[in-house]
Amino acid sequence: MNWGRNIVKESKRIVVKVGTSTLTYDNGKINLKRIDKLAMVLADLRNQGKEVVLVSSGAIGVGCSKLNLEERPNTIREKQAVAAVGQCELMHIYSKFFGEYGNVVGQVLLTRDVVEDEHIRNNVINTFETLLEKGVIPIVNENDTVSIDEIENICNFGDNDNLSAIVAKLIKGDLLIILSDIDGFYDSDPRHNEDSKMIKEIYEVNKELEEFAGGAGSSQGTGGMKTKLAAAKVALGAGVNMILTNGKDPEILFDILEGQDVGTLFINKRGLINE
Repeated sequence: MNWGRNIVKESKRIVVKVGTSTLTYDNGKINLKRIDKLAMVLADLRNQGKEVVLVSSGAIGVGCSKLNLEERPNTIREKQAVAAVGQCELMHIYSKFFGEYGNVVGQVLLTRDVVEDEHIRNNVINTFETLLEKGVIPIVNENDTVSIDEIENICNFGDNDNLSAIVAKLIKGDLLIILSDIDGFYDSDPRHNEDSKMIKEIYEVNKELEEFAGGAGSSQGTGGMKTKLAAAKVALGAGVNMILTNGKDPEILFDILEGQDVGTLFINKRGLINE
């Protein structure tokens, strides 16, 4: 086992980000089996003494499913209304499943002023610290109902990849794990190039990697490799290690925290110096 995976193994405060593609089927319906397994895994990590924060996309996707919509709405007002329904339903599902495994969850909805206003930022940090001290698993999303920026995917957090990195920075996390619909970071899109190769360890987000990142994300979500690289840049800048891997089986989180060679590991240079 290399030193980077050893550092991951010792992580205590962990942020896990799941995207819409992880929470729903290709037809847009809620993947209850996967959410159940995710809740079980995170609850078990809590039982091991880990501090866990879940950053969850999916409010609009779950809202569409709840309202039996065949496709995502096009207008901002419709998307925000659907998000209001979806956020309620998503937290109900999470609360039910986590409760089955003996854990309490708390909802944290964030907007841009969290990182721009020092007073608000400190209040949010204090809230996270108190929830974690009480053994609660915070579940974080951007407040889609009042914030149009994630919905438009233009600025602000941009999507929940960036949000998860900001949360990891705010709480001084040890590790950020982004569960996606791809096994790791590749030198080209593996869906279009069968010769593409996954990069196992990355120490710096540079222009070459940004060129590798290429296009957009899945049909269900807003993110892509570019947003994941942006998240890695924020995480590494804050001294937080990050792993990008496939979330189709949430039990992969156990493998990661056992130090196994899973996904792409973005290693912060501070950890390298400390070693």
